[in-house]
Amino acid sequence: MTTPTTAAPAATGELRGLTWDHPRGYGPLEELARLDAAVPTGCETVGLPLRWHRQPLSGFESAPIAALAPDYDLLVVDHAALGDAVEAGCLVAMDVLFDAAELATWRARSVGPGYRSHECAGRTWALPLDATAQTAAARPDLMGDQAPPATWEEACALPGRVPLTLCLGGPHAFLTFCALCLAQGEEPLAPGAEAVCSRERGLAALEVMAALAARTPAALREAGPLGVLRAMSAEDGPAYCPLVPGHATFTRSGPYPLAFSAPPAWLPGGAPGSVFGGAGLAVSRRGTGDPAVRSAIRDHLRRLLAEPVQRELFPVTGGQPAARAAWRDPWTNERWGGFYLRTLATVEGAWVRPRRPGYPAFQAAASRLLREGLAAGVPHRALLDELDARHRRTGRR
Repeated sequence: MTTPTTAAPAATGELRGLTWDHPRGYGPLEELARLDAAVPTGCETVGLPLRWHRQPLSGFESAPIAALAPDYDLLVVDHAALGDAVEAGCLVAMDVLFDAAELATWRARSVGPGYRSHECAGRTWALPLDATAQTAAARPDLMGDQAPPATWEEACALPGRVPLTLCLGGPHAFLTFCALCLAQGEEPLAPGAEAVCSRERGLAALEVMAALAARTPAALREAGPLGVLRAMSAEDGPAYCPLVPGHATFTRSGPYPLAFSAPPAWLPGGAPGSVFGGAGLAVSRRGTGDPAVRSAIRDHLRRLLAEPVQRELFPVTGGQPAARAAWRDPWTNERWGGFYLRTLATVEGAWVRPRRPGYPAFQAAASRLLREGLAAGVPHRALLDELDARHRRTGRR
Protein backbone atom coordinates (compact mmCIF):
# COMPACT_ATOMS: atom_id res chain seq x y z
CA MET A 1 0.00 0.00 0.00
CA THR A 2 1.28 3.47 -0.84
CA THR A 3 1.28 5.72 2.20
CA PRO A 4 0.16 9.35 2.14
CA THR A 5 2.59 12.18 2.46
CA THR A 6 2.96 13.06 6.11
CA ALA A 7 4.13 15.98 8.11
CA ALA A 8 5.22 16.48 11.67
CA PRO A 9 2.35 16.30 14.18
CA ALA A 10 0.08 19.28 13.75
CA ALA A 11 0.59 22.24 15.99
CA THR A 12 -1.93 22.76 18.78
CA GLY A 13 -5.02 24.45 17.47
CA GLU A 14 -4.83 23.06 13.93
CA LEU A 15 -6.94 20.40 12.23
CA ARG A 16 -5.48 17.85 9.83
CA GLY A 17 -7.25 16.70 6.68
CA LEU A 18 -6.40 14.03 4.07
CA THR A 19 -7.41 14.12 0.42
CA TRP A 20 -6.07 12.61 -2.81
CA ASP A 21 -3.16 13.91 -4.84
CA HIS A 22 -4.87 15.43 -7.87
CA PRO A 23 -6.11 19.02 -8.33
CA ARG A 24 -9.67 17.70 -8.29
CA GLY A 25 -8.99 16.31 -4.83
CA TYR A 26 -6.97 19.11 -3.31
CA GLY A 27 -7.54 22.26 -5.38
CA PRO A 28 -10.66 23.70 -3.70
CA LEU A 29 -9.64 22.48 -0.25
CA GLU A 30 -6.20 24.05 -0.33
CA GLU A 31 -7.55 27.27 -1.84
CA LEU A 32 -9.91 27.68 1.10
CA ALA A 33 -7.05 26.96 3.50
CA ARG A 34 -4.96 29.61 1.73
CA LEU A 35 -7.77 32.14 2.06
CA ASP A 36 -8.11 31.31 5.75
CA ALA A 37 -4.42 31.94 6.31
CA ALA A 38 -4.79 35.42 4.83
CA VAL A 39 -7.60 36.44 7.18
CA PRO A 40 -6.48 38.91 9.86
CA THR A 41 -6.39 37.65 13.42
CA GLY A 42 -9.75 38.10 15.05
CA CYS A 43 -11.70 37.85 11.79
CA GLU A 44 -11.67 34.06 11.44
CA THR A 45 -14.94 32.36 10.48
CA VAL A 46 -14.02 28.67 10.77
CA GLY A 47 -12.65 28.26 14.26
CA LEU A 48 -9.44 26.24 13.96
CA PRO A 49 -7.43 26.30 10.71
CA LEU A 50 -7.30 23.14 8.61
CA ARG A 51 -4.13 21.86 6.95
CA TRP A 52 -4.65 19.40 4.09
CA HIS A 53 -2.32 16.49 3.30
CA ARG A 54 -2.40 14.31 0.19
CA GLN A 55 -2.27 10.62 -0.67
CA PRO A 56 -2.16 8.99 -4.13
CA LEU A 57 -5.45 8.17 -5.85
CA SER A 58 -4.58 4.49 -5.38
CA GLY A 59 -4.59 5.10 -1.63
CA PHE A 60 -7.96 6.83 -1.81
CA GLU A 61 -9.32 3.77 -3.63
CA SER A 62 -7.73 1.09 -1.46
CA ALA A 63 -6.15 2.30 1.82
CA PRO A 64 -8.33 1.30 4.81
CA ILE A 65 -9.91 4.34 6.42
CA ALA A 66 -9.25 2.82 9.85
CA ALA A 67 -5.50 2.91 9.18
CA LEU A 68 -5.63 6.63 8.35
CA ALA A 69 -8.19 7.96 10.80
CA PRO A 70 -5.89 8.16 13.86
CA ASP A 71 -3.74 10.78 12.08
CA TYR A 72 -6.44 13.01 10.56
CA ASP A 73 -9.53 14.89 11.68
CA LEU A 74 -11.19 15.06 8.25
CA LEU A 75 -10.80 12.48 5.49
CA VAL A 76 -11.91 12.53 1.86
CA VAL A 77 -13.19 8.97 1.40
CA ASP A 78 -14.60 6.53 -1.15
CA HIS A 79 -18.10 5.50 -0.06
CA ALA A 80 -17.42 1.82 -0.81
CA ALA A 81 -14.92 1.75 2.07
CA LEU A 82 -17.40 2.92 4.70
CA GLY A 83 -18.53 -0.56 5.75
CA ASP A 84 -15.06 -1.48 6.96
CA ALA A 85 -14.63 1.92 8.63
CA VAL A 86 -17.94 1.72 10.48
CA GLU A 87 -17.13 -1.80 11.65
CA ALA A 88 -13.77 -0.50 12.94
CA GLY A 89 -15.49 2.31 14.85
CA CYS A 90 -13.10 5.00 13.62
CA LEU A 91 -15.60 7.58 12.30
CA VAL A 92 -18.19 9.92 13.78
CA ALA A 93 -21.71 9.68 12.35
CA MET A 94 -22.99 12.93 10.90
CA ASP A 95 -26.10 12.92 13.11
CA VAL A 96 -23.76 13.46 16.06
CA LEU A 97 -22.52 16.71 14.52
CA PHE A 98 -25.59 18.08 12.70
CA ASP A 99 -29.34 18.06 13.23
CA ALA A 100 -31.75 16.21 10.97
CA ALA A 101 -32.93 19.35 9.18
CA GLU A 102 -29.41 20.33 8.09
CA LEU A 103 -28.65 16.81 6.90
CA ALA A 104 -31.94 16.75 4.96
CA THR A 105 -30.94 19.98 3.21
CA TRP A 106 -27.64 18.48 2.06
CA ARG A 107 -29.44 15.34 0.93
CA ALA A 108 -31.80 17.39 -1.23
CA ARG A 109 -28.98 19.48 -2.72
CA SER A 110 -26.64 16.64 -3.67
CA VAL A 111 -26.47 15.37 -7.24
CA GLY A 112 -27.40 11.78 -7.98
CA PRO A 113 -27.04 9.30 -5.12
CA GLY A 114 -24.24 11.39 -3.60
CA TYR A 115 -25.76 11.69 -0.15
CA ARG A 116 -27.28 8.20 -0.06
CA SER A 117 -23.96 6.63 -1.06
CA HIS A 118 -22.50 7.63 2.31
CA GLU A 119 -25.18 5.92 4.37
CA CYS A 120 -24.30 2.68 6.11
CA ALA A 121 -26.03 0.72 8.86
CA GLY A 122 -28.84 3.26 8.99
CA ARG A 123 -26.67 6.36 9.54
CA THR A 124 -24.75 8.90 7.46
CA TRP A 125 -20.96 8.63 7.83
CA ALA A 126 -19.71 11.20 5.31
CA LEU A 127 -21.09 14.19 3.41
CA PRO A 128 -20.95 14.48 -0.40
CA LEU A 129 -18.01 16.61 -1.52
CA ASP A 130 -17.36 15.47 -5.11
CA ALA A 131 -19.47 13.57 -7.64
CA THR A 132 -18.86 11.55 -10.77
CA ALA A 133 -19.95 8.34 -12.45
CA GLN A 134 -18.73 6.17 -15.29
CA THR A 135 -19.17 8.01 -18.59
CA ALA A 136 -17.98 7.60 -22.16
CA ALA A 137 -14.98 9.75 -23.14
CA ALA A 138 -14.02 10.63 -26.70
CA ARG A 139 -11.50 12.69 -28.66
CA PRO A 140 -13.68 14.50 -31.22
CA ASP A 141 -10.72 15.24 -33.51
CA LEU A 142 -9.77 11.55 -33.69
CA MET A 143 -13.33 10.26 -33.94
CA GLY A 144 -13.78 12.25 -37.15
CA ASP A 145 -17.21 11.59 -38.63
CA GLN A 146 -17.67 8.51 -36.43
CA ALA A 147 -20.48 9.14 -33.93
CA PRO A 148 -19.94 7.86 -30.37
CA PRO A 149 -21.48 4.38 -30.07
CA ALA A 150 -25.05 4.33 -28.79
CA THR A 151 -24.91 0.62 -27.87
CA TRP A 152 -22.28 -1.86 -26.75
CA GLU A 153 -22.71 -3.71 -30.03
CA GLU A 154 -21.75 -0.50 -31.85
CA ALA A 155 -18.78 -0.03 -29.50
CA CYS A 156 -17.47 -3.49 -30.33
CA ALA A 157 -17.96 -2.76 -34.04
CA LEU A 158 -16.00 0.50 -34.09
CA PRO A 159 -13.66 0.44 -37.09
CA GLY A 160 -9.98 -0.14 -36.52
CA ARG A 161 -9.17 3.43 -37.51
CA VAL A 162 -10.78 4.52 -34.20
CA PRO A 163 -8.30 3.54 -31.46
CA LEU A 164 -10.06 2.70 -28.22
CA THR A 165 -9.31 1.58 -24.69
CA LEU A 166 -10.98 0.17 -21.62
CA CYS A 167 -10.22 1.44 -18.12
CA LEU A 168 -9.12 -1.68 -16.23
CA GLY A 169 -6.65 -0.49 -13.57
CA GLY A 170 -7.29 -0.63 -9.83
CA PRO A 171 -10.93 -1.52 -9.12
CA HIS A 172 -12.11 -0.47 -12.58
CA ALA A 173 -12.10 -3.83 -14.35
CA PHE A 174 -14.72 -5.04 -11.90
CA LEU A 175 -16.63 -1.75 -12.05
CA THR A 176 -16.73 -2.07 -15.85
CA PHE A 177 -18.16 -5.57 -15.43
CA CYS A 178 -20.79 -4.20 -13.03
CA ALA A 179 -21.75 -1.44 -15.47
CA LEU A 180 -22.25 -3.99 -18.25
CA CYS A 181 -24.55 -6.01 -15.99
CA LEU A 182 -26.48 -2.86 -15.14
CA ALA A 183 -26.84 -1.99 -18.82
CA GLN A 184 -28.50 -5.38 -19.28
CA GLY A 185 -31.01 -4.50 -16.58
CA GLU A 186 -29.52 -6.51 -13.71
CA GLU A 187 -28.09 -5.07 -10.51
CA PRO A 188 -24.97 -6.99 -9.49
CA LEU A 189 -24.17 -8.08 -5.94
CA ALA A 190 -27.76 -8.41 -4.82
CA PRO A 191 -27.93 -8.72 -1.00
CA GLY A 192 -27.56 -12.32 0.08
CA ALA A 193 -27.03 -13.66 -3.45
CA GLU A 194 -24.55 -16.49 -3.96
CA ALA A 195 -23.47 -15.16 -7.37
CA VAL A 196 -22.28 -11.72 -8.44
CA CYS A 197 -24.88 -11.76 -11.21
CA SER A 198 -26.85 -14.20 -13.35
CA ARG A 199 -24.88 -16.53 -15.59
CA GLU A 200 -26.37 -15.11 -18.78
CA ARG A 201 -25.65 -11.48 -17.94
CA GLY A 202 -22.16 -12.21 -16.63
CA LEU A 203 -21.08 -14.13 -19.70
CA ALA A 204 -22.46 -11.43 -21.99
CA ALA A 205 -20.54 -8.78 -20.03
CA LEU A 206 -17.30 -10.76 -20.27
CA GLU A 207 -17.75 -11.22 -24.01
CA VAL A 208 -17.93 -7.45 -24.50
CA MET A 209 -15.00 -6.83 -22.16
CA ALA A 210 -12.85 -9.39 -23.96
CA ALA A 211 -13.56 -7.85 -27.36
CA LEU A 212 -12.64 -4.37 -26.19
CA ALA A 213 -9.72 -5.43 -23.97
CA ALA A 214 -8.14 -6.99 -27.05
CA ARG A 215 -8.06 -3.52 -28.61
CA THR A 216 -6.76 -1.77 -25.49
CA PRO A 217 -3.14 -0.61 -25.90
CA ALA A 218 -0.69 -2.69 -23.89
CA ALA A 219 0.51 0.40 -22.04
CA LEU A 220 -3.03 1.07 -20.76
CA ARG A 221 -4.13 -2.43 -19.71
CA GLU A 222 -3.48 -1.65 -16.05
CA ALA A 223 -4.15 2.10 -16.21
CA GLY A 224 -6.65 3.77 -13.94
CA PRO A 225 -8.93 6.66 -14.90
CA LEU A 226 -6.30 9.39 -14.80
CA GLY A 227 -3.83 7.31 -16.82
CA VAL A 228 -6.49 6.57 -19.44
CA LEU A 229 -7.67 10.16 -19.70
CA ARG A 230 -4.14 11.54 -19.87
CA ALA A 231 -3.32 9.10 -22.67
CA MET A 232 -6.46 10.11 -24.53
CA SER A 233 -5.44 13.76 -24.17
CA ALA A 234 -2.04 13.06 -25.74
CA GLU A 235 -1.48 13.59 -29.46
CA ASP A 236 -2.19 10.05 -30.68
CA GLY A 237 -5.10 9.15 -28.43
CA PRO A 238 -6.81 6.63 -27.96
CA ALA A 239 -9.95 8.22 -29.34
CA TYR A 240 -12.61 6.49 -27.27
CA CYS A 241 -13.22 4.87 -23.88
CA PRO A 242 -16.75 3.61 -23.24
CA LEU A 243 -16.58 3.60 -19.42
CA VAL A 244 -14.40 5.88 -17.32
CA PRO A 245 -15.24 8.17 -14.40
CA GLY A 246 -15.94 11.61 -15.83
CA HIS A 247 -13.42 14.39 -15.15
CA ALA A 248 -14.56 17.87 -16.17
CA THR A 249 -11.05 19.31 -16.34
CA PHE A 250 -10.16 17.06 -19.29
CA THR A 251 -12.64 18.97 -21.46
CA ARG A 252 -10.10 21.79 -21.64
CA SER A 253 -6.74 20.29 -20.69
CA GLY A 254 -4.22 21.12 -23.39
CA PRO A 255 -4.62 21.07 -27.18
CA TYR A 256 -6.61 17.81 -27.29
CA PRO A 257 -9.75 18.23 -25.16
CA LEU A 258 -12.07 15.33 -24.45
CA ALA A 259 -15.86 15.15 -24.70
CA PHE A 260 -17.87 13.17 -22.16
CA SER A 261 -21.31 11.63 -22.64
CA ALA A 262 -23.49 8.76 -21.47
CA PRO A 263 -21.98 5.28 -21.82
CA PRO A 264 -23.40 2.92 -24.44
CA ALA A 265 -26.71 1.20 -23.75
CA TRP A 266 -27.23 -2.53 -24.19
CA LEU A 267 -30.15 -2.05 -26.59
CA PRO A 268 -31.08 0.97 -28.72
CA GLY A 269 -32.86 3.51 -26.57
CA GLY A 270 -32.05 1.66 -23.36
CA ALA A 271 -30.57 3.07 -20.18
CA PRO A 272 -26.77 2.95 -19.85
CA GLY A 273 -25.17 1.17 -16.94
CA SER A 274 -22.92 3.31 -14.77
CA VAL A 275 -21.33 3.04 -11.32
CA PHE A 276 -21.35 6.09 -9.05
CA GLY A 277 -18.03 7.49 -7.84
CA GLY A 278 -17.09 10.78 -6.26
CA ALA A 279 -15.95 11.35 -2.71
CA GLY A 280 -17.28 12.21 0.71
CA LEU A 281 -16.00 14.07 3.75
CA ALA A 282 -15.76 11.87 6.84
CA VAL A 283 -14.84 12.85 10.39
CA SER A 284 -12.54 10.70 12.49
CA ARG A 285 -12.90 10.17 16.21
CA ARG A 286 -9.41 11.39 16.96
CA GLY A 287 -10.23 14.86 18.29
CA THR A 288 -13.98 15.16 18.52
CA GLY A 289 -14.02 14.87 22.29
CA ASP A 290 -12.84 18.51 22.33
CA PRO A 291 -15.77 20.95 21.87
CA ALA A 292 -13.52 23.41 20.00
CA VAL A 293 -12.52 20.70 17.53
CA ARG A 294 -16.13 19.64 16.98
CA SER A 295 -17.17 23.24 16.39
CA ALA A 296 -14.34 23.86 13.92
CA ILE A 297 -15.11 20.66 12.02
CA ARG A 298 -18.73 21.77 11.67
CA ASP A 299 -17.53 25.15 10.36
CA HIS A 300 -15.34 23.55 7.68
CA LEU A 301 -17.95 21.02 6.57
CA ARG A 302 -20.67 23.63 6.28
CA ARG A 303 -18.47 25.88 4.20
CA LEU A 304 -17.22 23.13 1.88
CA LEU A 305 -20.80 22.06 1.17
CA ALA A 306 -22.20 25.59 0.84
CA GLU A 307 -23.76 26.11 -2.59
CA PRO A 308 -21.67 29.21 -3.49
CA VAL A 309 -18.47 27.30 -2.70
CA GLN A 310 -19.60 24.21 -4.61
CA ARG A 311 -20.95 26.19 -7.56
CA GLU A 312 -18.26 28.87 -7.88
CA LEU A 313 -15.02 27.89 -6.14
CA PHE A 314 -14.92 24.16 -6.90
CA PRO A 315 -15.04 24.35 -10.72
CA VAL A 316 -12.46 27.12 -11.06
CA THR A 317 -9.94 25.42 -8.76
CA GLY A 318 -10.06 22.01 -10.45
CA GLY A 319 -12.71 20.45 -8.24
CA GLN A 320 -15.83 18.59 -9.31
CA PRO A 321 -18.75 19.57 -7.09
CA ALA A 322 -21.37 17.36 -5.50
CA ALA A 323 -24.12 20.00 -5.46
CA ARG A 324 -26.78 19.64 -8.17
CA ALA A 325 -26.95 23.42 -8.56
CA ALA A 326 -23.33 23.45 -9.73
CA TRP A 327 -24.02 20.73 -12.31
CA ARG A 328 -26.86 22.80 -13.75
CA ASP A 329 -25.06 26.15 -13.63
CA PRO A 330 -24.89 27.75 -17.12
CA TRP A 331 -21.53 29.47 -16.57
CA THR A 332 -19.89 26.30 -15.26
CA ASN A 333 -21.16 24.30 -18.23
CA GLU A 334 -19.99 26.93 -20.69
CA ARG A 335 -16.52 26.91 -19.16
CA TRP A 336 -16.23 23.11 -19.06
CA GLY A 337 -17.59 22.21 -22.48
CA GLY A 338 -21.05 21.24 -21.27
CA PHE A 339 -19.57 18.38 -19.23
CA TYR A 340 -21.99 18.66 -16.35
CA LEU A 341 -25.26 18.81 -18.28
CA ARG A 342 -24.10 16.14 -20.73
CA THR A 343 -23.39 13.66 -17.96
CA LEU A 344 -26.00 14.75 -15.40
CA ALA A 345 -28.56 12.07 -16.30
CA THR A 346 -25.86 9.39 -16.09
CA VAL A 347 -24.80 10.55 -12.63
CA GLU A 348 -28.40 10.80 -11.43
CA GLY A 349 -29.08 7.20 -12.47
CA ALA A 350 -25.78 5.65 -11.40
CA TRP A 351 -25.59 2.55 -9.23
CA VAL A 352 -24.16 2.75 -5.71
CA ARG A 353 -21.71 0.06 -4.65
CA PRO A 354 -22.27 -1.90 -1.42
CA ARG A 355 -21.08 -0.35 1.84
CA ARG A 356 -20.53 -3.52 3.78
CA PRO A 357 -17.49 -4.88 5.60
CA GLY A 358 -15.22 -6.83 3.30
CA TYR A 359 -16.42 -5.24 0.08
CA PRO A 360 -13.23 -3.26 -0.74
CA ALA A 361 -11.10 -6.41 -0.49
CA PHE A 362 -13.50 -8.27 -2.75
CA GLN A 363 -13.62 -5.39 -5.25
CA ALA A 364 -9.81 -5.33 -5.49
CA ALA A 365 -9.53 -9.12 -5.85
CA ALA A 366 -12.35 -9.28 -8.40
CA SER A 367 -10.84 -6.57 -10.53
CA ARG A 368 -7.42 -8.22 -10.52
CA LEU A 369 -9.03 -11.56 -11.42
CA LEU A 370 -10.89 -10.06 -14.39
CA ARG A 371 -7.94 -8.03 -15.62
CA GLU A 372 -5.51 -10.94 -15.50
CA GLY A 373 -8.06 -13.49 -16.72
CA LEU A 374 -8.97 -11.46 -19.79
CA ALA A 375 -5.30 -10.88 -20.60
CA ALA A 376 -4.56 -14.60 -20.28
CA GLY A 377 -7.57 -15.73 -22.29
CA VAL A 378 -9.15 -17.67 -19.43
CA PRO A 379 -12.47 -19.21 -20.57
CA HIS A 380 -15.30 -16.93 -19.55
CA ARG A 381 -17.25 -19.62 -17.69
CA ALA A 382 -14.20 -20.43 -15.58
CA LEU A 383 -13.62 -16.74 -14.93
CA LEU A 384 -17.19 -16.27 -13.79
CA ASP A 385 -16.97 -19.38 -11.58
CA GLU A 386 -13.93 -17.96 -9.81
CA LEU A 387 -15.54 -14.52 -9.49
CA ASP A 388 -18.55 -16.06 -7.76
CA ALA A 389 -16.32 -18.19 -5.53
CA ARG A 390 -14.42 -15.12 -4.34
CA HIS A 391 -17.71 -13.33 -3.78
CA ARG A 392 -18.87 -16.14 -1.53
CA ARG A 393 -15.57 -16.11 0.40
CA THR A 394 -15.02 -12.39 0.88
CA GLY A 395 -17.72 -10.22 -0.61
CA ARG A 396 -20.99 -11.50 0.85
CA ARG A 397 -21.20 -10.76 4.56
